[in-house]
Amino acid sequence: MIPYTVNIKLAARTLTGTLNLQNKTAVDWGWQGLIAQGCHSSILIIDPKTSQTIQVLERHKANVVKVKWSRENYYHNLSSPYCLRLASGDASGKIIVWDVVSGTAHCEIQEHSKPIQDLEWLWNQDASRDLLLAIHPPNYIVLWNGDTGTKLWKKSYAENILSFSFDPFDPSNMALLTSEGIVFITDFTHAKPPGSAGKKVYIASPHASPAHTKPAPAAAPAPTGAKKALNKVKVLITNEKPTTEAVTLNDCLQLSYLPSKRNHMLLLYPREILILDLELSQTVGVVAIERSGVPFIQVIPCAQRDALYCLHENGCITLRVCRSTTSTEEASDPEQSVHELVYDLRSQCDAIRVTKTVRPYRMVICPVNENNAALMVSDGRAMLWELKAHTGRAAANPSSGLSPLYSPVSFCGAPLGPNQKRIQDLSLNSMIAQTLIAGEAPPPSSNQQEVQLKFLLTGLLSGLPLPPFAIRMCPPLTTKNINHYQPLLAVGTSNGSVLVYNLTSGLLHKELSVHSCEVRGIEWVSLTSFLSFATSAPNNMSLVRNELQHVDLPTGRCFAFRGERGNDEPPIEMIKVSHLKQYLVVVFRDKPLELWDIRTGTLLREMAKNFPTVTALEWSPSHNLKSLKKKQMAAREAIARQTVSDAEQSSVESSVISLLQDAESKSETSQAISAREHFVFTDTDGQVYHITVEGNTVKDGARIPPDGSMGSIACIAWKGDTLVLGDVDGNLNFWDLKARLSRGIPTHRGWVKKIRFAPGKGNQKLLVMYTDGAEVWDTKEVQMVSSMRIGRNVNYRILDIDWCTSDKVVLASDDGCIRVLEMAMKSASYRMDEQDLTDPVWCPYLLVPRAALTLKAFLLLQPWSGTFTMDITQVDYTEKDEIKGLIQEQLNSLSNDMKSVLQDPELSLLQRCLLVSRLFGDESDLHFWTVASHYLQAFAQARQLSVSAAEGQTEGAPPTPQNHLDICHDVLCESSYFQKFQLDRVHLQEVKRSSYEHTKKCADQLLLLGQTDRAVQLLLETSADNPSYYCDSLKACLVTTITSSGPSQSTIKLVATNMIANGKLAEGVQLLCLIDKAADACRYLQTYGEWNRAAWLAKVRLSPAESSDVLKRWAEHLCSPQVNQKSKAILVLLCLGCFYKVGEMLHSMRYFDRAALFIEACLKFGVMEANDSSNKLIEAAFLDYARLLRSLGLREGAALWASRAGSAGETLMEELFQGEGGVTETILDKQEVELGEESNE
Repeated sequence: MIPYTVNIKLAARTLTGTLNLQNKTAVDWGWQGLIAQGCHSSILIIDPKTSQTIQVLERHKANVVKVKWSRENYYHNLSSPYCLRLASGDASGKIIVWDVVSGTAHCEIQEHSKPIQDLEWLWNQDASRDLLLAIHPPNYIVLWNGDTGTKLWKKSYAENILSFSFDPFDPSNMALLTSEGIVFITDFTHAKPPGSAGKKVYIASPHASPAHTKPAPAAAPAPTGAKKALNKVKVLITNEKPTTEAVTLNDCLQLSYLPSKRNHMLLLYPREILILDLELSQTVGVVAIERSGVPFIQVIPCAQRDALYCLHENGCITLRVCRSTTSTEEASDPEQSVHELVYDLRSQCDAIRVTKTVRPYRMVICPVNENNAALMVSDGRAMLWELKAHTGRAAANPSSGLSPLYSPVSFCGAPLGPNQKRIQDLSLNSMIAQTLIAGEAPPPSSNQQEVQLKFLLTGLLSGLPLPPFAIRMCPPLTTKNINHYQPLLAVGTSNGSVLVYNLTSGLLHKELSVHSCEVRGIEWVSLTSFLSFATSAPNNMSLVRNELQHVDLPTGRCFAFRGERGNDEPPIEMIKVSHLKQYLVVVFRDKPLELWDIRTGTLLREMAKNFPTVTALEWSPSHNLKSLKKKQMAAREAIARQTVSDAEQSSVESSVISLLQDAESKSETSQAISAREHFVFTDTDGQVYHITVEGNTVKDGARIPPDGSMGSIACIAWKGDTLVLGDVDGNLNFWDLKARLSRGIPTHRGWVKKIRFAPGKGNQKLLVMYTDGAEVWDTKEVQMVSSMRIGRNVNYRILDIDWCTSDKVVLASDDGCIRVLEMAMKSASYRMDEQDLTDPVWCPYLLVPRAALTLKAFLLLQPWSGTFTMDITQVDYTEKDEIKGLIQEQLNSLSNDMKSVLQDPELSLLQRCLLVSRLFGDESDLHFWTVASHYLQAFAQARQLSVSAAEGQTEGAPPTPQNHLDICHDVLCESSYFQKFQLDRVHLQEVKRSSYEHTKKCADQLLLLGQTDRAVQLLLETSADNPSYYCDSLKACLVTTITSSGPSQSTIKLVATNMIANGKLAEGVQLLCLIDKAADACRYLQTYGEWNRAAWLAKVRLSPAESSDVLKRWAEHLCSPQVNQKSKAILVLLCLGCFYKVGEMLHSMRYFDRAALFIEACLKFGVMEANDSSNKLIEAAFLDYARLLRSLGLREGAALWASRAGSAGETLMEELFQGEGGVTETILDKQEVELGEESNE
């Protein structure tokens, strides 16, 4: 047999079941890589990669309605470490902020007593990461400090607020979805509540808008489904209240900003998704479902690509990706080229079987990679789907008419090396290339591969079925069975199946379909087999079908223990197995009991008709097995001795022993030995009977008259010399059989349902179950140890109880959960690090802060002394072995693909930084390295080209266009690409405009973008009866006649500055743009605080040099203490190529590892020179990084960086290697060689 180590200490844990309807919205997938899900009043923490529950948080008294992980967009160091922080809100209005690893609450917040509608952590400023915004019904939004629980401000609105959404590009914008429409707030800050009541817009229901009801012209062909939907949403957002017929607002299920492009919002209706452009307040795209299609429940927009994950009512998840606007087919069919955003269905997963009790609730997607989705089902299942990309040259389905998707040719933000390893399915943006926009040349098709996307089910977590449950723990651990013991809990369910859980891991060990009706009770007959009984619903004679099954766990074999018996008889009340597992008593409701021999499966005795009615029964722990064995041994010895003749006296001892062993083994198999066992039971009068069973003889023993103080006895428990009786009135009677004393105690808690002694020699604790809770008693002292009562300290009813070890109890409750608790029966979360997980989980957040940072440095600074390794013990690392072990466990839990990529010498420093920030789910790192790696490569390329052009190799060759940054980075993108995108967008707005307001806005945008001819056409469209007719006509004349003569320029400039001075900022800026004074316009916009608008204008109109000035001013503004968005300022400086300044800022902000690695990358790419002026910064940064590594215990890494930090580095080296004289030289030599190689690259 395989040596099996037993974990005798079982962790307290909760096995959860089906969800409550109020838990529907309580699920969130955090940057930390874990899923939190509310289940009744507890919160499950699920690891999606290994699909196991790694923590259950218990503290809420009401159902959990919202959970939110805190964001990770801050720089992580020892003072702000990687930690698992979660906020949860319940139906009674309480918010708890958790430290998930220890399972404790940071703080508890209570404002009103209605269910929390929405929660969000603020992520926009660098000052504080603790701010939590909550909606307290009906109409309050409150900003809390999530660390201390103090209220910062509170604001009420006129309508009931249903949910909110922050603009991911501008944190001062937010939208509230109210019961009447949408409220846009533009002045949100954490410092004070919003000043205004916000701009309120009403959503006319798409079905009631006037455009929908107007008669179609007769000549036009009848519109198809999609066209109909388009007509419907021409007028969608209005500022006046819609008429009463049109108010069907409640069918708007959800509102979200699109994180993939600025100023776009999505509204979800059951049958369509509308994409709005907020500058125009106009629909620019519709995803409609055909009549026969399945309605939507929820949609999640992606950030990395313009794509939508949609959840449908049948539990199907679909992925729709926005179609490229450059398509070759447009010219062929002008009707088709009606411009709008089209989202093509690219992949879908299988649906689930929806019934009354099983329906999909919510889906969440992984925020880091956006290629994993989890679906939560009402029956407690979590289905984990992974999006997989299959590359192939030819189109797999040319019939679908979709333009193919291509895979990107880069990995982790850099072009792929010739033989570089890569992970195709790392994240959504490494699976599909960027969506092309109009005016962009498609990349050469030679190196592009087409991609098909598929969903793959990679994990499934299932909960317990619906209560009621019957639970029974397997026989206890003893010294004899310690080598192969498994703590198994059998759970009988209402549908007739028995689930067996292993309580070490909390995982389902086996699910056996044993019965056809509700399981009433289970009794184990060995460590691997049990008896279970079930009774069907009674017929009109109140007779039932009884099923008593014997189940063998290893094989799963079941057989009917009572053979053909069981049809049409009174129901079984209980079954009781004797201590030696020899005999079984089956007690019926209105029929005498039966006595069976378990070993042979035979009926020993069916009691006579006049046998008293049994109300409670228990087997005695005493038996004569030991004395029988002694007698048997003596007899066998005698037999063995007689058989040996005198001649062979010498070898007698050895042969006696072998004979004895023979006899022993024979007796083991035949089990001829039948020990005497006893049981006691009570009848309806309370009289106690004593019956002895030996072999197949049954003897009636003494009777004890009833105790006057007790009511009808409901249950009995017997251990050692203590016998306890419980009655229907809540009295407990303790009998001490040795001293012949009895003692009655009234508990005043009503019917005693069950009593059970704890396992373990001399352990006299007793677990008592009542209708309203449970208690633990100490029978030696005869006093109560702990108690739980519904309504007082828990809000669930207890259905069944048992002991699972000598100091832990297991309770089944009506909220569908089974809890393993300490004897004190306080439901508590457990510490994650005490858990015994079956599969190792990759989650650096579970490590202590120092260890997490060490792990990160270990992965970033490969190779260690010239070799790539995934073994931390090979590195000079001074730390406790325990922590080393934990770090090594984390490294081992990485997938083989990931390990091989991390150990690939082709992986550049930038790619490594990006990959590690993805692995850690470090939002701030990921944004920084994405932008940094893009612009470092772009500027390095441009520099090489300028060098080569200067040397006359290539005569003015244009720089090869590298991949541009995704548009989700907005103003950080290259100007050329940004311009194209904005033109494309205005073109779309122009096609979709439906009112004079819209036309005016389009014309304004076109003027700013410098598209004067098109703007003039739009201005001349104004109808004569419009009050602005004259103004617009003059404006058109002005635009067409602008000459570059001096006087007209100065006049216009004067008018523009006067306009701006008198509060007409937008109009003045337009005039300045007309005379090519956009740089002045930007300056005015910045003076008046319109920083974002100025940056936009600089990107679309200015030359690189002028634009750079404007953006540098913006960066300075972002660094100012009242704005405090230095991290954003750094990104702005990166896209301008101010790398030295970025290095300085990172170092001054004490981002030591980021600063050192960034400077190292700059030196590698040759965009920063190591000269006298920059050496000071370089050495300071490297020195501080070396100190940081030393404080983490990574001595070897510290030595490497210190050796490059000049004279100060040398003193640090001496400190590092004090008393190890010769070591320094050898290490230095090795490293100098390495570094020489690096710089030669």
